Amino acid sequence: MSRSLKAHILLVMVTFFWGATFVIVKNALNDISPLLFNAVRMGLASVIMIPLSWAALREAGARTWGAGALVGFFLFLGYSFQTSGLRFTTPSKSAFLTGLSVVLVPVILAIAWRRIPSNRTSLGVVSALIGLYLMTIPAGDGLNLASMNRGDLLTLGCACSFALQIIFTGRAMRSHSFAAIATAQVLTAAILMFATVPLQPVYVIWSRQVLWAILITGTLCTAAAFTIQAWAQQFTPPSHTALIFVLEPVFAGLTSFLMIHERLGARATLGALLILGGILVSELKGSTPESQREMGPEMPIS
Repeated sequence: MSRSLKAHILLVMVTFFWGATFVIVKNALNDISPLLFNAVRMGLASVIMIPLSWAALREAGARTWGAGALVGFFLFLGYSFQTSGLRFTTPSKSAFLTGLSVVLVPVILAIAWRRIPSNRTSLGVVSALIGLYLMTIPAGDGLNLASMNRGDLLTLGCACSFALQIIFTGRAMRSHSFAAIATAQVLTAAILMFATVPLQPVYVIWSRQVLWAILITGTLCTAAAFTIQAWAQQFTPPSHTALIFVLEPVFAGLTSFLMIHERLGARATLGALLILGGILVSELKGSTPESQREMGPEMPIS
């Protein structure tokens, strides 16, 4: 099995873990404040990852730590927005809105390096934006963005942050150790999350669902997942990684339906389909060399 194929398979597995845990995290937030949940989750992941990557961390220079810190900053923003928003929206909706990060990846790459988006990318973005409107703006409110649910707005911030995390992870993997970058980003996110816990009212009941959610997300969805992502993005360009991440809202929707019988209304379902279709249209393009050119020239990230 080639390293590229193995990378794609592992990224699908990671995406399944992420999608399947939206409901678990949603339930846990009944008993713990979002920023505290994130801090404990990232703290657990850091404790696991530091010993396993100690050799790589000892050899890491200032540029590697800088690259990891930059990726970690966007990881911190992404989870802060996502978990805070999940208190006010449904698991399926949160997953589909988070999935907009996939559309944003080629758009940001195009803007940052002044590359005109392809017709397919433009069509995908338009489709996703229409879907976003149908999912988040209640019928009869026209273009009144003030009517958007607070959770949906926060999740849009999450999508932007994760798009940048995908891009900068891919660029960091071109010149730095995957183990060092993976650990540095999670450690950075953990530090920032603990520092910002007081920004929200802090509450916690150490219930079984809270402990279970922290254990699953800290080990499988963070320590294992971001190590795998960092390794895999050595062999897959950001657009391919983003395409695989399309599956996250699909897995989230299925598990949400099976576990809590969540059903989207007709309007929201149409919006979700348009978002998913836009993601697929914008990402299903070209060959690997074409995608590599899309990444643009390497950026200094020190």
